[in-house]
Amino acid sequence: MTTATKDSRLELRLSSAQKREIEQAATIEGRTVTEFSVPLLVAEAADVIRRQRELRMSDEAWEAFNDVLDRPAQSLSGLKELFRKPSVFEG
Repeated sequence: MTTATKDSRLELRLSSAQKREIEQAATIEGRTVTEFSVPLLVAEAADVIRRQRELRMSDEAWEAFNDVLDRPAQSLSGLKELFRKPSVFEG
C-alpha cells in the first residue's frame, strides 16, 4: 500500500477543551492527533463534496419533474412485442 507524501499543513484554532478532548481520544486509540483527526476530516470533506454533486434542481423543475411522473402511462408501439421476445440473456 502506497502512502501519499504529506507535504501540506492545516492549522486549526480550537478551544483548550476541544484540544484536550481530541488529544484524549487519540491517546485512547493509541494514535497521534494527526492519525486520529485526518481520516475524520477527509471523510467529512468527501461527504460534503458528494452531497454537493448530487442532483439539485429548483422548486419549479422539481414540480415539472413530478408532473411528468404523475401522468398516466402511455402505450409505446412495439413495447409489448419486445417484452414477448425471449431475452438475449437467457440460454
